[in-house]
Amino acid sequence: MDIQFSPTRPDADTLVLAVQKGGFDALPLSAAATLAAGAAASRFTGEAGTSFESFVAEGEQTLRVLLLGTGGGGAQDAEKAGAALTAKLATSGAAHAAVEFVGGASAEVAAALAFGARLRGWRIDTYRTRQSEKAKPTLKTLTIVTEGADSAWQAQAAIADGVAFTRELVSEPANILYPESFVERCRHLADLGVKITVLDKAAMEELGMGSLLGVAQGSPREARLLAMEWDGTNGAAEKPVVFVGKGVTFDTGGISIKPAAGMEDMKWDMGGAGAVAGAMKALAGRKAKARVVGICGLVENMPDGNAQRPGDIVTSMSGQTIEVLNTDAEGRLVLCDALTWAQRTYNPEVIVDLATLTGAMIVSLGNEYAGIFSNDDGLAADLIAAGQAVGDPLWRFPLSAAYDKLIDSPIADMKNIGPRYAGSITAAQFLKRFIEDGVKWAHLDIAGMVWADKPGGTWDKGATGYGVRLIDRFVADHYER
Repeated sequence: MDIQFSPTRPDADTLVLAVQKGGFDALPLSAAATLAAGAAASRFTGEAGTSFESFVAEGEQTLRVLLLGTGGGGAQDAEKAGAALTAKLATSGAAHAAVEFVGGASAEVAAALAFGARLRGWRIDTYRTRQSEKAKPTLKTLTIVTEGADSAWQAQAAIADGVAFTRELVSEPANILYPESFVERCRHLADLGVKITVLDKAAMEELGMGSLLGVAQGSPREARLLAMEWDGTNGAAEKPVVFVGKGVTFDTGGISIKPAAGMEDMKWDMGGAGAVAGAMKALAGRKAKARVVGICGLVENMPDGNAQRPGDIVTSMSGQTIEVLNTDAEGRLVLCDALTWAQRTYNPEVIVDLATLTGAMIVSLGNEYAGIFSNDDGLAADLIAAGQAVGDPLWRFPLSAAYDKLIDSPIADMKNIGPRYAGSITAAQFLKRFIEDGVKWAHLDIAGMVWADKPGGTWDKGATGYGVRLIDRFVADHYER
């Protein structure tokens, strides 16, 4: 779907009239009274994201008309309305839709509606060879009638591109997306000015990343560590803010193998790395005036004859030793080496990791919030606020030395898993042991958020793109110069 802006209404087979709550008594059509009466009879009031559809004779044309509620008329309501518009029209038979704001709207509100429409319109048809006619998308162009929205839309479009990239990565099956191919998918970011650095197995062995490499040793797909650097400050920022993503491109559980039912979902166990990659695309695409580094620890966790065994002891890059009691608690083993490398390479003051880390987080929060753990109250508050502003919500969980005894090992420095209870907390406590003194750190457990079994506000079933907008807003609010 192509999104355009025009100062005048183009020829279109569908006219969308965006109306605020209770504000559709001055519709720009000869059939305005009939439409208003029909809307009232259908209990349409203009709430954000609601709609009323009808057909009217306008001149010699029979026109599909959609009254689209924009609530209070602000940007958030407009985004919700834009998403609802795409969901309504994408496969409706409409090919060209024009959107007019009844009473007018600012450039920012117009761009927000376009943004919502773009987000909700994303779908992956790569592997479909046949679809029913009713399932095929028909909406080709969406023209928003306004002036001066190009600048606001340029930034929003870049963020939408980042979200789409994350959804693409998360959606791909594991025979297509694995550590090496994940890296190749990110190569195009160099065209946006992102510096790409890749560590292969030999480089990580030399650095002593025994924890990350232990997860990967059961797979013929070699591990990779991917770093993406964007500096929109032209060297003015001395230290970057760093984001680290868990990139387990498929997780069988290893020798501690998962049940067969639902294992296919584990293609999205790289959702944290996907979010980091998408956020880097968004930031570079809109030329954010900040210095940001995104790091992805990429492995595949498989159970072959060379796979890591329960009871093995590995030495992490930090020098700390880990008794691997469960090979399905692998994400933290990947992240700990990635976090150590990130801190020693970039010396950041702030580091945030994103990971589909624990099923316990889904037990705690379902699919409504991601969990956040942090050693700094201010950082936690800033991330929570950013998430709330863009619809990537976070809920804070505790960190406490009282939980440390649950992961102490009698034979190594720590175990990679604790007892049944407080599983998300003990995972965060594990990661905290690899954060160096003075570094502000937050861990986002996004296990319940990267994939949806039913449509949401700005996504269809499948990959949600969670985390991209959160990172982008956090950077915009606190690191742009």
